[in-house]
Amino acid sequence: MGGSFMNEKVLVTGGSGFLGIHIISELLKQGYEVRTTLRTMSKQTMVKQTLKDNGIDTTNLSFIKADLAHDISWEEAMEGCTYVMSVASPVILGDVDAQDEEAINKQAIEGVQRILRAAEVSQVKRVIMTANFGAVGFSNKDKSSVTTEKNWTNPNEKGLSVYEKSKLLAEQAAWRFVNAIDNHIEFATINPVAILGPSLNEHMSQSFQFVKNIDNGKMKRIPNISMNIVDVRDVALLHVLAIQTEEAKGKRFIATADGQISMPDIARLIKKERPELAKHISTKSLPDIAIKLGAKFNKEAQEGQLLLEMNRNVSNQQARDILGWTPMFTQEEAILASVDSMKKYNRLK
Repeated sequence: MGGSFMNEKVLVTGGSGFLGIHIISELLKQGYEVRTTLRTMSKQTMVKQTLKDNGIDTTNLSFIKADLAHDISWEEAMEGCTYVMSVASPVILGDVDAQDEEAINKQAIEGVQRILRAAEVSQVKRVIMTANFGAVGFSNKDKSSVTTEKNWTNPNEKGLSVYEKSKLLAEQAAWRFVNAIDNHIEFATINPVAILGPSLNEHMSQSFQFVKNIDNGKMKRIPNISMNIVDVRDVALLHVLAIQTEEAKGKRFIATADGQISMPDIARLIKKERPELAKHISTKSLPDIAIKLGAKFNKEAQEGQLLLEMNRNVSNQQARDILGWTPMFTQEEAILASVDSMKKYNRLK
């Protein structure tokens, strides 16, 4: 497969992150030239070393300094690139007040617009945006339905986290930009559910946190919340298929493994398959009513209530039909690979 894509160059933003490194790895394996943007160039040693440690030849990898918050160097970064993968998004840590929230939304929207503007000027053929499932399925409460790419989350959904909302607004802004009459850029989004799987280095994604909290006992009572999960290797492959498939343009693709799994089932899975790492897992459950009562007073409980209420019958049929994608890893395999990574890098404390 590698040969036919030789010398096509892909720009990957956010290449030092958990998903970014997996995407770069998949592109290099398939014979693409890859350039990746870093906010701080000091990270390039880490990215190269990580890839080498995982047996990936980095000859065709280059780096450029660029930041989503500034126009500078984006056109230079895209020079000679046929494709752009917009993977980076603002990192949000801790509690956020309304003013911060506005700034985060503005940053997320402007970041993707900046990339699309530069791509339009630079003769890039296609941009793939890493969006998320939070922009798709969080307002569908009908559990007898199937959530597909046609669904959109309501930005004012009660319990929608700051991060999810910023990604949703950024995706909406991106579609507005590419659908504007005078723009020619081809565009598609990948909308992953919670991304787990093996980390190629000690940098873990946000999604690892809930698995970690179950495993180390921080979650004192386990809520009966169902999750959709996808392995990072499957998400990386989906990104690459989206640049290789003509019919992908103008579409969203939900990235999820088949099925759904509840948090108590995740706890049981770790106990059964990794008993030596499961000593602290709580055996107590958190009744739904406790979350509903808490939601009257507490933002975290509101997020929990939304997770309880939303439909988790989620279809990956569009990615199967259009891209020929089939998830290689089950939810269970992705969860255990995350636990193994956290153990390997001593993160289970």
